[in-house]
Amino acid sequence: MGKSLDEIAIQLKECNKKVQLIYAFNGTGKTRLSRAFKELIAPKNELEEENGLASKKILYYNAFTEDLFYWDNDLDNDTNLKLKIHPNAFTEWVFVEQGQELNVISNFQEYINNHALTPKFNEDFSEVTFSLKKGNDEDIENIKISKGEESNFVWSIFYSLLEQVVSVLNVPEESDRETDKLNQLEYIFIDDPVTSLDDNHLIQMAVNLSDVIRKSESDLKFIITTHSPLFYNVLYNELKIKNNGYMLEKNEDGSYELDTKFGDSNENFSYHHHLIGILKRAIEENKVEKYHFTLLRNLYEKAANFLGYEKWSDLLPDDKEVYAKRVMNFYSHRTLLNEEVKEPTEAEKQTVKLLLEHLIDNAKFWKEAE
Repeated sequence: MGKSLDEIAIQLKECNKKVQLIYAFNGTGKTRLSRAFKELIAPKNELEEENGLASKKILYYNAFTEDLFYWDNDLDNDTNLKLKIHPNAFTEWVFVEQGQELNVISNFQEYINNHALTPKFNEDFSEVTFSLKKGNDEDIENIKISKGEESNFVWSIFYSLLEQVVSVLNVPEESDRETDKLNQLEYIFIDDPVTSLDDNHLIQMAVNLSDVIRKSESDLKFIITTHSPLFYNVLYNELKIKNNGYMLEKNEDGSYELDTKFGDSNENFSYHHHLIGILKRAIEENKVEKYHFTLLRNLYEKAANFLGYEKWSDLLPDDKEVYAKRVMNFYSHRTLLNEEVKEPTEAEKQTVKLLLEHLIDNAKFWKEAE
């Protein structure tokens, strides 16, 4: 028999694990679940609104978080476009109290892979304008960014908040913390922060988020939902999740199931076929980039594990050490966008093609399933 989202929220609370990772298709009810969980942990009240972060037991990121931001399109003149921010506790703490403006800008530019697109905040951080810096007199001021860029901007603010939260709560003694405003915090609920990211930056986001969660030494608990098999897979493997991965499904009668998934999305969502598709498209379009070497190694690791090999490099062609070094030159476990690693040459791009074909030919269970 299925459950209501309120009952699923209770199930998540009773699990009492540091990290719970949930996969669900779009439209299943991830955002509604985040709201149900928030209401379970901390029903909205006037005291919470008055005290801001000081009374919060849960911080959550979802579609409603983005609703705090709205555009003033300057309909009269169409020249002074501004992204305005509704008064709220979390942006006030990030910008006014913690001075995280530069970190937010840096995170935003990295996620959109455009260091020329620059946010500028007004004095009280109630609005933001965006400009395209070209380094000359042709700078474009007051532009309206895309919806995807806007989502990444909002996530960059939340991510900066998350880093600060973990840092503050890692101090064991409450009296020694730089602020007492986070002492009541128990949960972080993150609902699908992957809007409009390409695979490269989606991987980077998942790795960054995993790093922050691993650094958390307090009793803070994290619940993450996503519709992206790739995002799920990176988090699952980075955080070494075992029995804390789930799939949320909606039944025909409107009830829900939250089923435990043992193994990452390779086992549950045909993830390896997704990766093969990404690599094949990149090869066909001659658009092999650094992160494709990461995906290639991921495939080799999964195949080696399935076939019983001790090391993924055992599956490589002859001259295994040479090929392993070529892959590792582009593989950084913690900084997948490391700018110090040069872009692949044409010969190195051909290496991806050769190694993918070699893997498919030798891991025939994939080839037959295609």
